[in-house]
Amino acid sequence: MKAPRRFVDDYLPALLAQASHLISSEFHKVARQHGFSVSEWRVMASLAGGQALSIGDLAQVAVMKQPTVTRMLDRMAAQGHVERMPHDSDRRITLVRITEDGERTVRQLMELATEHERRVLEPFGLKSAEALKNTLRRMIELHEGTPPDTVDEDDFEEPSAGAPQRAASRKSSTTRAKASGS
Repeated sequence: MKAPRRFVDDYLPALLAQASHLISSEFHKVARQHGFSVSEWRVMASLAGGQALSIGDLAQVAVMKQPTVTRMLDRMAAQGHVERMPHDSDRRITLVRITEDGERTVRQLMELATEHERRVLEPFGLKSAEALKNTLRRMIELHEGTPPDTVDEDDFEEPSAGAPQRAASRKSSTTRAKASGS
């Protein structure tokens, strides 16, 4: 008799998170062996070969919190890997781009990342791998701009009678307050 599937075994966000964690963890070992923290790798890879990004956009692409990215950029700028520059039309926005030295520094690691990706996708064939990537790009496109989920203290409280409704109500009012800028 076949064992029943758990909810998370068919739930897309859980599957994406598990796959991302497993595959990324494999490569993070390589990044660390080459002297990069996981966060540095994410920032450098997000900037490499592209145009300047706002710090907020960089944080979103690198899947990191903006204050963490800002602190990291201070160190990376001091090392000559990135540079900050003003936005052309909005003085409130600071853009960041990778320097030529930064590109040279991360080039070999990007080659290793491409090789890792090839090994991960090889069992599925080129056509299926490209279809998967296209589907994921489209999924990201459709959900970009959605505010990231935040973890509240309430998420870790022991539930009591009626608590799920109160917690959900508090959370939705917190989300509405954050969305309105409060």
